[in-house]
Amino acid sequence: MNSAEEGDLIVRREGAAGVIRLNRPKAINAMTLEMSIGIDAALDRFETDLEVALIILEGAGERGLCAGGDIRGLWESSREGGDLGARFWRQEYVMNARIARYPKPYVAFMDGLVMGGGVGLSGHASHRVVTDRTKLAMPEVGLGFFPDVGGTWLLSRSPGEIGTYFGLTGQTMNGPDAIHAKFADAVVPAAKWPELREALTKVGQGATAAEVSKLINGFSTGEAAGPVAAKQAAIDALFGFDRMEDIVAALGRDGSEFAQATLKTLNEKSPRGMVVTLKLLRLARTASNLEECLVREYRAALEVFRSDDFREGVRAAVIDKDRNPAWSPPRIEDVTPEMLAPYLAEIGADELKFN
Repeated sequence: MNSAEEGDLIVRREGAAGVIRLNRPKAINAMTLEMSIGIDAALDRFETDLEVALIILEGAGERGLCAGGDIRGLWESSREGGDLGARFWRQEYVMNARIARYPKPYVAFMDGLVMGGGVGLSGHASHRVVTDRTKLAMPEVGLGFFPDVGGTWLLSRSPGEIGTYFGLTGQTMNGPDAIHAKFADAVVPAAKWPELREALTKVGQGATAAEVSKLINGFSTGEAAGPVAAKQAAIDALFGFDRMEDIVAALGRDGSEFAQATLKTLNEKSPRGMVVTLKLLRLARTASNLEECLVREYRAALEVFRSDDFREGVRAAVIDKDRNPAWSPPRIEDVTPEMLAPYLAEIGADELKFN
């Protein structure tokens, strides 16, 4: 076993597997800039190591793979007019694109909580394993933000309006719904993971993606749809609009318990965040690749970092935890095209570039 213990990140080779373990269990493995840089270095090392046939991404502890980025650090930098957002997201988004095109099989074990930046590390993997304990979400609109880390690419490729629903509400997917939404590939019971993990460390050199898939599928339950998938028809009807006002109106007209509960959820989110999210999701539908979405997300993220809504959303959810954000503006109809424009504008020399 070739090992490097690196505090918040553990990188080592176990047999044929290059293992990357996020190691901040008390913070549900929330990602820092330093961890992201470390993952990139690990991917460099494993790509050229002839003894490494595949990558395993996992999280330490029992609570989840990764609860997202280090929001508190970003909040502090935003308040101080710092540049952590620009540096953190540039590093993270370039890495997200790299994961999607990584030349060796990349197996993400998406157990427990998988949110925000955790989706960026796992949702673009070649082999995405969820469990009976998976709770996957892109809850950024509740922070005055939007689903980033390539989230707009993934959500826009979910069937029908399922992605629009998950992106705007921030609701949680279980394992089977993650399969339905095309965020994952196989449900493997958490109790079977040690056995599957052991088998992955023993694959032959040069193992193909198809061979790794066959191995994983041997442990899979075969489930491919959960409770949200069962509401596909209603979601398609209610979320099939390009303006937030029209989605809200459709929900208001619908007397179902589901529609009313969904409307209540949306009323808690950042109006600006929802308008930006919907626009980015619709633009992503015509994107030709993940990188195109990440470039757009980076522009929007820099604008978010400067915004009062982001600082207020994080304050209410993470810092003071009063769950009572004062959004600006407070109503969807008050989000003007002029407010939206800076999130979509080109940023010249600061544009996101890929290696």
